[in-house]
Amino acid sequence: MVEPASGDEPAREAGDAAEVLDRPLPEGVRRRVVALVSDAFGGLTVAELPAQLRQYARFTPTRRAKFAGNAMASALEGDTLFRQRIGERLREAQPELTGALESGAPPAAADPVDVAAAAYVLRPPGWVKLVAAAGEEAQRADAERVGEETQRELEQLREELERARAQTRNDTERLRTELETARRESDSLQRKLRSVQSDLKRGEAALRKTAAEIDGIRTEAAAQVAAAESESRRLKARLAEAESAVEASRRAAREGRSVEDMRLRLLLDTVLESAQGLRRELALPPASVRPADTVDAVEPGRMSPKDIAARALSETDPALLDQLLALPQAHLVVDGYNVTKTGYPTMPLEKQRLRLLGGLSMLAAQTGAEMTCVFDGAELAAPVLLAPPRGVRVLFSKPGVTADELIRQLVRAEPPGRPVVVVSTDREVADGVAKAGARPVASALLLKRLSRV
Repeated sequence: MVEPASGDEPAREAGDAAEVLDRPLPEGVRRRVVALVSDAFGGLTVAELPAQLRQYARFTPTRRAKFAGNAMASALEGDTLFRQRIGERLREAQPELTGALESGAPPAAADPVDVAAAAYVLRPPGWVKLVAAAGEEAQRADAERVGEETQRELEQLREELERARAQTRNDTERLRTELETARRESDSLQRKLRSVQSDLKRGEAALRKTAAEIDGIRTEAAAQVAAAESESRRLKARLAEAESAVEASRRAAREGRSVEDMRLRLLLDTVLESAQGLRRELALPPASVRPADTVDAVEPGRMSPKDIAARALSETDPALLDQLLALPQAHLVVDGYNVTKTGYPTMPLEKQRLRLLGGLSMLAAQTGAEMTCVFDGAELAAPVLLAPPRGVRVLFSKPGVTADELIRQLVRAEPPGRPVVVVSTDREVADGVAKAGARPVASALLLKRLSRV
C-alpha cells in the first residue's frame, strides 16, 4: 500500500482545518461518497479499517453501502488516516479525475457529483466550493427534473380534464336523449293508460249487462225446472200404472205357461219310457268309447321335452328350463366347461367348476330333478380333488374320450321316454343328443336361470 508523504500530511490537515462545510453534505454527493468508500473498502486489510467498520469487512460493496453507509460516512469524516487510505484507493481507481482535482483544474465534462465526491475524499484546496457547487448543481437538476415532472403532470391533468369535459358532454347529450326518450315513452304510456281505462269502463258496462242477462236466464231456468218436475211427477204416475199392468200380464202368462209345462212334461216322460223299453228289447251294452277318445292328442302325464318346445316361450327364457325340469323324472346333463367358459371365462378352471357346481346344487334343491355335470378330463395330469355337491353327479371323461362323447353315452343310457335335457352351446353335441331323444338347450339359458337362484 502506498502511504501519503509525511511532508504533505501537515499541509492537508491544515487545509482541512481551514476549509469546513457550513451545511450538510448534499444527499447525492453523500450517496456517491458512500459508494466510493464501499468500493475502496475491499482493498484494505482488517487492521487498516476503523474498529466500527471491521464487522463489515466481508460484506459485498452493495451490502456495505446498504448496511454501513452511515458508519462509513462518519469514519470518513472523523478518521483522517482512513480518509487518506480511501483517497489512495481512489487515486488508483480514477487517476485522471484525482490528478485533475489535485492540480486545481477539474475536468469540465465530468459529473459534478463525481467531482464533489472525489473532492470530499481527497480534500484538495477549494474542495468545499466543489462540494457546494455540486450540491447546487444537483439541486438545479432536481428542480429541473421536478419542473419537468410537474409540467408532464400538468399536461396529463390537462388531457384528463379535457377527456373529462368530453365525457361530461357525451354523458349530458346521452342523458338528454334518454330524457327525451323517457318523455316520449311516458306520453305513450299515458295514452295507453287512457285507452285501458276506457276499455275498463266498457268492460264494466258489459259485465253489468251480462249479469242482468244471467239473472234473466236463472229466472227462466227456475221456471223450466219447475215445469220439468211437474212433468216428472206425471210420468212417474204413468209409469206406476204401466208397471201394474205389466205385473198383471206376467201373472196371466205364468198361469198359461203352467198348463203348457204340464203337457210337455207328460210328453217327455212318454218318450223316455219308450227309449228305455227299446234299449231293453235290443239288449244294447253301455257305451265305452266316446267321440272325444278318437281325437289324437297328448294325454296328461305323457308330455315329453319336445312337447315343451311348442309352448309360447323364447329359447332364452329361463322359464323354459323350469318347465323342462318340472317334467316327471327329468334328468339335466350339463356340458361343464362349455357353460363356464360362456359365463365366466376369465376365472381359473378350479373356480369355474366350483361356481357352476354350487349353482347346480341350489337348482337341484329347488326342482328335485336329477343333475349330472360332465367335464373334459382328457388333459388332466392328476385326479381332481373335488367333493361333489348334494344333488349333483360330477363326471370327468376318461383319457381318449371327450366330454361330448360322454354326454352322448349318458343320453343313450336313458330309457326311451324319460325327459333328458342337455345344456351345451356346441352344435354337434346338440344335434347328436336331439337325435337320441334328448332336449338340447343353450348354455346362456342355464346361466340366466342360475343368476336367479
